[in-house]
Amino acid sequence: MAIQAIIVDDEELARSRLKHLLQAEPDIEVAAECKDGRKAVEAILATKPDLLFLDVQMPEMDGFEVLEALGEERRPTVIFVTAYDQYALRAFDSFALDYLLKPFNRARFRKAVQRARLQIHRETRDQIDHRVAALLKEVHTENKYLERLVIRSAGRVTFLRADDVEWFEGCANYVRLHAGKETHLMREKLGALESRLDPRKFVRIHRSSIVKIDQIKELRSTGDGDHIVILHDGSRLSLSRGYRDRFREALREGASP
Repeated sequence: MAIQAIIVDDEELARSRLKHLLQAEPDIEVAAECKDGRKAVEAILATKPDLLFLDVQMPEMDGFEVLEALGEERRPTVIFVTAYDQYALRAFDSFALDYLLKPFNRARFRKAVQRARLQIHRETRDQIDHRVAALLKEVHTENKYLERLVIRSAGRVTFLRADDVEWFEGCANYVRLHAGKETHLMREKLGALESRLDPRKFVRIHRSSIVKIDQIKELRSTGDGDHIVILHDGSRLSLSRGYRDRFREALREGASP
């Protein structure tokens, strides 16, 4: 019997591409396509699919809210489709369910489909539901900040704990991560990354640098009104006047019991 699948994405082009890729999978039939979360819930309850391609970010009702609305007993096997690393990483690291991080290629798609196929045929429904429930609990916790970073380079993906980074250096549309003796380059603007870092651990000191607070060794005056932040690894970074108040506040909070 063919695997029944539903595609849920608010972008028509994304839905069309998934449907096109599934044409090469003869054991999978597309039972429905949905452009928003509410219609997805209705379609899932009506058709009871085996497999769900589910976008994370959608207006009104996001992918995780769709799963919550279904209840554990009615959830199919899920492949998350997302452009957000933090959701993809949580799914990849902690659960057997897979994800597709946009943009993805055919090989990555087929790998995700094969993983889902194995789950459908070999795993019990209780095991799958337990993983989805655990994922929902994970993404709705109070901690909204990055715990790990995803770095892609030359066909390789590296996972790095945010706590292992001493400082971040902005380079146009990229950020260079300084972690011990290693440096990594990730495609993201420094301002966007700053909003995803825990402000209790990291503070911006310049338009081109963010430092880990517990890596600060010394603040040294240059004698002309400017200051240099010296880290434990010996790095010497400029403290911009525009970020001084934020820097002092971060140090005060870090020193408070």
